[in-house]
Amino acid sequence: MTAEFLESQTYLPDEQEQLASVASFLDAHQTKKRGRLKPRYFLAGAEEHDQIELPEALHKVLLQAVAALAAGKAVTISPTMPKLTTQQAADLLGVSRPTVIRLIDAGELACERIGNRRKILLRDLLAYREARRQRQYQAIADTSVDVSEDEDPAAVNERLKRIRKQRAEQRRKAAGH
Repeated sequence: MTAEFLESQTYLPDEQEQLASVASFLDAHQTKKRGRLKPRYFLAGAEEHDQIELPEALHKVLLQAVAALAAGKAVTISPTMPKLTTQQAADLLGVSRPTVIRLIDAGELACERIGNRRKILLRDLLAYREARRQRQYQAIADTSVDVSEDEDPAAVNERLKRIRKQRAEQRRKAAGH
C-alpha cells in the first residue's frame, strides 16, 4: 500500500449507472444471506482463479461506501490510530474535550495513561458511543406518549412533565446522587 492511502481521502460519486448496479447486486445478496449461517465475501481479480476472501468488516465498509455514493453523497475514508487523544475522542463523540475528561474521571470511559497523557482505545470509544446512543433511543421511547385527537393538550403536557421528572429521577439514582 502506498502512503497516500494512509491519509484521509474523499471520493465523489460518479458513474451513477455503474454504482446503481453495484448497489443492486449488494442489496440482492444481503437479502439472500439472511438464511445462511455465515456468509462469505470475495474480491475477484482479472484472472479466472484470482480471488481472495474479504473479512466481514471490509465488506461492511464496501456496503456503506456504495450506498452513500449511490445516494449522491461523497465518502471520506479517514484512517485512525487505534489509540486516540482526548481531543480526537471528543471530536468523534461531538463533545468537548473537558467532557471526555469528565467521562474518564467518572469511570464511564476507559483510558490508558502514557506519562501525563490519556489515550483512549478506539474500540472502547465506539462501544461507549453505541451504548450512549442506545440510552438516548430508550429515553426517547420512554418519554413518548400516544395522543388522540380528542385529548386535551394541557393533559398531554402534564403527562410528559411527569415522565420527564421520572426519567430525571432515574438518572440521578443511576449516577448515585
